Amino acid sequence: MNVPVQDSISLLPFLIYLIGVLFVLAVMYGVSYVLGQRHQDKDTNIPYESGINPTGSARTPISVKFYLVAMLFVIFDLEVVFIFAWAVAARELGWSGYFGMLIFVGILVAGLIFEWRMGALDWLPRRGRTIGHKKRAEIGRIEQTAR
Repeated sequence: MNVPVQDSISLLPFLIYLIGVLFVLAVMYGVSYVLGQRHQDKDTNIPYESGINPTGSARTPISVKFYLVAMLFVIFDLEVVFIFAWAVAARELGWSGYFGMLIFVGILVAGLIFEWRMGALDWLPRRGRTIGHKKRAEIGRIEQTAR
């Protein structure tokens, strides 16, 4: 089972790279071990929060609405990059690029309207329009028709 010379030579750059990476990792760990702090103070183990001592638990539950708003921000903010790139190259793209961007913005607006209609942007429940109120009204109608 002789390995052809051509195949063994093609692995040589990979092996050199692997040895280099392992060397850099060993140096980084070694320097951090030598120069790292070894003391344990009360202030060393708490997270830094803008110079303010943390109060309460880090396990405090946060409303899902905050995460939803953050996700919507990331989704709709990322599209600004695409719109900016289109604006830079608008003359070269011509009318086909213009209509493509109109379709893209139309899809974004449709997504925003969908999120709005589904209540993703509502922070407070509307008066008289909660799910419990609707269910009670439906149950009341069903009871009246049953009599």
